[in-house]
Amino acid sequence: MPTSFGTRENRGLMLSLACFVIVVAGMRAAQPLLVPFLLAVFIAIICSGPLHWLQNKRVPTALAVLIILLSMIGAGVTVLALVGTSVSDFSNAIPEYQQKLRSLTLGVLPLLERLGVQLSPGELLDYFDPGKAMQMVASTLATTGGVLTNTFLILLTVVFILLEAAEMPGKLRAASHNAESSLESFERFSTGVRQYLAIKTLVSFATGLLVTLWLLVLGLDYPLLWGVIAFLLNYVPNIGSILAAIPAVLLALVQLGPSSTVLVAGGYLAVNLLMGSALEPKLLGRKLGLSTLIVFLSLVFWGWVLGPVGMLLSVPLTMIVKIALEVQPETTWLAILLGSESPAVKNDR
Repeated sequence: MPTSFGTRENRGLMLSLACFVIVVAGMRAAQPLLVPFLLAVFIAIICSGPLHWLQNKRVPTALAVLIILLSMIGAGVTVLALVGTSVSDFSNAIPEYQQKLRSLTLGVLPLLERLGVQLSPGELLDYFDPGKAMQMVASTLATTGGVLTNTFLILLTVVFILLEAAEMPGKLRAASHNAESSLESFERFSTGVRQYLAIKTLVSFATGLLVTLWLLVLGLDYPLLWGVIAFLLNYVPNIGSILAAIPAVLLALVQLGPSSTVLVAGGYLAVNLLMGSALEPKLLGRKLGLSTLIVFLSLVFWGWVLGPVGMLLSVPLTMIVKIALEVQPETTWLAILLGSESPAVKNDR
């Protein structure tokens, strides 16, 4: 019956929405546990490529995982040794930078008065206070550092995920009567995710390296710190490069003056045009793109649920969901809605 079917359909929709709200509330409540786990999954997916390569070279799984673990520890210690001092020095110097930025902002008051805009210093700082951007960067770095205190837990989880991934095909064959179909879908999904994250990581690394070298040439303080931030925020397309440039541009305005600030901003623009608009789409392919609206909504959603680390992982998490939807024919329409392009519509005549 149409009426009863409609009622059942509405009830199913309401039940799905209620389940979604409950799951989101549970994720938000479990944030301290969920964030390290998601970071571990993210790292494990990136490391699964080298793991498979080592396994194809007939390296035993346990030894391959140990090699990857030692490589990660070595890379982490190196980055920490290079960036840790910069983070500490920058955090200590933030009050001085904030004061200088506020002084520069108040210097705009005479120009506004000549234009007929009457504002008190307090009102101007309420409307526009670039010093708050510096404070936001410091709080984000502190939050990220707090997450990294769980490094041992994250690394241990990565090891277990990699060991489990190596045994997963055999378990699926033993547990399922339709194992080959499940393995085929799982392989398509894991390959797509690995390719996406591997390419994104390489492009992000190149972005961070170019930013670091450019700022080093210009003489801006803490160039390696801004390069690491550019590397991390490059995982967030469209707006990540803008967010990464803001603190460096503000620091250049305080330290180097307006002309060098233009050079800093121009360097960020050139690097991100080269990497984000030319190289990355060619490597990833347009079919893996996300719509700009979905990128923004995922940033807001995952940032609200998981905090600053959720903002960093927002696009990779959404991208993983999109790739998973593409694997199954019945959910392909959802993947199309998340994508950045409309597929060609076949005209049957």
